Amino acid sequence: MNPKIKTFPQTKFIGKNLSFTYADYRAFELWSGFMPRRKEIQNTVGSELYNIQINPKNFDFSPTTPFVKWAAVAVSNFDFIPEGMDTLVLEEKMYAVFSYKGDQSGAAAFFNAIYTQWLPTSGYELGNHPQFEILGEKYKNNDPDSEEEIWIPIQSKV
Repeated sequence: MNPKIKTFPQTKFIGKNLSFTYADYRAFELWSGFMPRRKEIQNTVGSELYNIQINPKNFDFSPTTPFVKWAAVAVSNFDFIPEGMDTLVLEEKMYAVFSYKGDQSGAAAFFNAIYTQWLPTSGYELGNHPQFEILGEKYKNNDPDSEEEIWIPIQSKV
């Protein structure tokens, strides 16, 4: 694992969100409600989709600990917000950026390796800001040739 350390700039998003747990993982429900309506969002910046996860402080990765997941697109402003959608602003923060290639069957093991192997030896600690995946033009839902970027929140060890 050889991530790039990057600063993600402050970015505005419009999308839909749901709170759930790993034991009751409802990402399909979230994205099924968002994708048919994403074209209603005006002033989009780029064509990427963002799968954003906001964990509670001191998140323990327990199967029953709730977190908030967003399906969203970046926007230049909040002048028009489609009914039933919400806004989110991610502040400028530092991330470890990993490239993931494959279908969703290997994603859990990939994330586990990031958190249990890479992070403890990285010289960084987990940040308390959102993690997200950027689903760009090479992303193909559940395809073995799919590619995405995984942005893991980090901070310098104190």
